[in-house]
Amino acid sequence: MNNRLANPSKEPLPRVLWSLLFGNFVIGTGVMVVPGTLNDIGTSLSVSVPVAGQLITAAAAMMCIGAPLLASVVAGWDRRRLLALTMLWYALFLGLSALMPDFSSLMVVRVLAVIAPAIFTPQAAACIGLLVTPEQRGRAITFVFLGWSVASVVGVPMGAWIGGTLGWRAAFGVVALLSAISAAWVWRSLPNGIKPPAFSRAAWGETLQSRALMLCVAVTLLYSAGQFILFSYFAPYFKVHLQVTPVELSVLFACFGACGLLGNVLMSRHIDRIGAPGAVMWAVASMALSLLVWPLADTITVAALICVPWGLGCFASNSAQQARLVGIAPLLASGSIALNSAAMYAGQALGAGSGGWLIAHGQMDALHWFGLTGLLAAMAMSWWATRQPTHQTR
Repeated sequence: MNNRLANPSKEPLPRVLWSLLFGNFVIGTGVMVVPGTLNDIGTSLSVSVPVAGQLITAAAAMMCIGAPLLASVVAGWDRRRLLALTMLWYALFLGLSALMPDFSSLMVVRVLAVIAPAIFTPQAAACIGLLVTPEQRGRAITFVFLGWSVASVVGVPMGAWIGGTLGWRAAFGVVALLSAISAAWVWRSLPNGIKPPAFSRAAWGETLQSRALMLCVAVTLLYSAGQFILFSYFAPYFKVHLQVTPVELSVLFACFGACGLLGNVLMSRHIDRIGAPGAVMWAVASMALSLLVWPLADTITVAALICVPWGLGCFASNSAQQARLVGIAPLLASGSIALNSAAMYAGQALGAGSGGWLIAHGQMDALHWFGLTGLLAAMAMSWWATRQPTHQTR
């Protein structure tokens, strides 16, 4: 018998998923363009690093609130139109961001821009079940989320280099152009009529009452906060401690991103074998290892090496979490993935805000210890989540 017929999970994934992967690449690049250009934003708009870092906090707060709320608002929309219009929105407001004359106006437009990530990533993931077979679902979700990993290896270093050489406005403008391209690709490739079942009030209630799902969402909140306490301030941290140039910073981001891409590729290939809960634990433990040995980062080369485990686990962790949530309750995926996205963005807001507060109080050297605490708490929460019954969910 043909091996593919015997094992449907090995069938090639539909080509339409490439447009969703590219969309996540653009979304990720736009979300993470601020950490890579933080030094130039602060200098250009005459604000301190902790103040400039609030762009990350405010945007993450909007994405946190927006992801679950908008999941209900757009429930009945055709996904072709929804996702294409979302990327056009992103293009418009990223372009406007590049034109803002001061920090206050940039803050407002930035918050409006990130309505797009609050919609695109969770809704793209939620509609995958209608584009692939059940046997391909885990692999398809991790494949589409590779876009965030590609953003870290290509988009973020590109933004950091453009921001360091041509200014942050140019970096925002490039991402706006990519967003317009993504909108056109989604429109051309996604078929009409892709509408996941509307997420009812009863479904929301079932999701929120599931201890297994809610503990998994808490895991995302904890490891996201743990990462972003330090990651949000990579640019000023390395400028202060290692006097890095814009080129060196972009190379560091590229190395980090390359590891993120590799980690997600490995996750996509092996998650079905090791199981989503074990994959999450592996990914978070990998990140924790980097923060544990962070004090050894006394040169840019050593720092890049120390970032390897962190990069391997960074995006792989969220891919595994999404597959884990779908596996627990497939019919509740639209809501649970939206809540997971909200938790990821809430963690970013919490981490960036906490990191900014620590820097403002002279504790930049302690960022990694606070981050490590969050990751260890995430591992404990993940262990607890695996011991919860799942039979109550649909």
